[in-house]
Amino acid sequence: MKKITLEMPLVSRCDVSKCGYNIDDHCHAKAITVGDNANPGCDTFFNASKHNKETKRIAGVGACKVSNCKHNNDFECTAETIIVGFVKQKINCLTFRE
Repeated sequence: MKKITLEMPLVSRCDVSKCGYNIDDHCHAKAITVGDNANPGCDTFFNASKHNKETKRIAGVGACKVSNCKHNNDFECTAETIIVGFVKQKINCLTFRE
């Protein structure tokens, strides 16, 4: 398998324990996608039992579709790290700033 190495912000913490990628408050997806034009939700979330065997990997932010976030530059996140958690029972990027 061919692989590439990218620099991207890390998901430093995820408080969404029912996500299949969450193990001990850390996201272990290769990368997540954040939001749509208005909502900074975690588009990578899915409600599942733990299936991820790769527990050493820490997820990065592959894309951010929230154009009005101050960390968004050409649909890529420029924050150092992000935190994913709940805002009014919605799973959101807590680092989002308008």
